[in-house]
Amino acid sequence: MSGQIRVLVVDDSSLVRKVITDILESDPLIKVVGTAENGEAAVTMAGRLDPDVITMDIEMPVLDGLTALRRIIAEKPRPVIMMSVFTQHGAEETFKALEFGAVDFVPKPSSMLSLSTGEIGEQLRSKVKSVYQSRVAPLDRSTFREARREAHAGAKQRAEAPPRVFDQSSSSPRIVAIGTSTGGPAALMHVFSNFPEHFPSPILVVQHMPEGFTRAFAERLDAISPLKVKEAEDMDPVVPGGGYIAPGDSHISIELKNKRKYVRVFKGDKVSGHRPSIDVLFGSMASVVGKDTIAVIMTGMGRDGAEGIVRIREAGGRTIAQDEGSSIVFGMNRVAVEKGAVHDIVPLSEIPKKIVEYI
Repeated sequence: MSGQIRVLVVDDSSLVRKVITDILESDPLIKVVGTAENGEAAVTMAGRLDPDVITMDIEMPVLDGLTALRRIIAEKPRPVIMMSVFTQHGAEETFKALEFGAVDFVPKPSSMLSLSTGEIGEQLRSKVKSVYQSRVAPLDRSTFREARREAHAGAKQRAEAPPRVFDQSSSSPRIVAIGTSTGGPAALMHVFSNFPEHFPSPILVVQHMPEGFTRAFAERLDAISPLKVKEAEDMDPVVPGGGYIAPGDSHISIELKNKRKYVRVFKGDKVSGHRPSIDVLFGSMASVVGKDTIAVIMTGMGRDGAEGIVRIREAGGRTIAQDEGSSIVFGMNRVAVEKGAVHDIVPLSEIPKKIVEYI
């Protein structure tokens, strides 16, 4: 067992525990060291077995997955991958888990018997291996709580509003494009919740995320951000202060038509192994927006976005990469840095500030 990644599998269904165990142990680098049927057992076994990675169901008896996650992260932070169902409630709970410190999630239908084990197996094994030895700590949820209060109460009602960088008349020709993968949802929540009021540029985002979750994720970002965020639809006009999230299983690009810019949403083949692909978005930004592009490549496994960000730098745009220390997986951003395509390498906490500087 030396050298293997030790995993604890948590789910209230014995069938699901068996399926996940078989999926994981089909890779010789992974060993399931224990299974737990509820959150209480998971907390106990995490302390006793000290696994490298935990897969965690959300809805369970005795103690639910969210509460168990918070206790595990508080006692000894370690990578936890949530198993999430394709429902609105499931998506909402998943994004709460990411705020509490989960590193990523894998979609799970209501019955795993209806799921292609090949498809989920590849995702799950890849994510377990990519988050192994990740730096994990719970995010400061006060950031999100404050952002939600402001979103509901309105900026004018804040008792002590900080100085605004922009006002309602601010405008900028710059357009921001962000690409991220593993660890990205929580990182994006941090970035979007820290933009200033009246942000004068549009932001287009490719987050590797399954179909069925991106709409709920866009709604989550909209609730915590001063931007107006939505899941992108084909021919959405690109407007200042708008945020456009690539739908799961669809590419997005930017197009100039009659002197106006629009988001295009389309299927097409996978590019750099993904749909949506960061390289597709970045490539279109280099061609259409050129020197007015601000490109940000963040945490994630693989190399998607690295070629596209090279094109953006060559076109005169500004480029930013999340640094290794704040990344769950220093993969895509590492490749971009190694290619010499990045102007600024900054921690997650500095990304909103750096974008504002370039705006």
